[in-house]
Amino acid sequence: METISWSDFEKVELRAGTILEVLDFPEARKPAYKVKVDFGEFGIKMSSAQITAHYTKEELLGQQIVGIINFPKKQIGKFMSEFLVTGFADENGDIVLTTLNGKVPNGNKMC
Repeated sequence: METISWSDFEKVELRAGTILEVLDFPEARKPAYKVKVDFGEFGIKMSSAQITAHYTKEELLGQQIVGIINFPKKQIGKFMSEFLVTGFADENGDIVLTTLNGKVPNGNKMC
């Protein structure tokens, strides 16, 4: 495992955001949703997330998640992803979201 410096870690904008909307993404190669997330002062951003195995659209609404908001935008088919949804793969390779155990202001940075 490669180690990084504290200043390297500080460059990653891991921010809290609240899911406002979840849409189907039938054009995706792997099952995914399009999610709209409020990152407070950083605005509302869209991304795709391969999280359909563990979550319904309805249960995702209002959840506070962790996203990386300073990666370059990424074109996924006709959709432009504006941030990276974070999570961990379970034993089957399905993604479990990185969520918060309590509420914090949208846009807060992980420290």
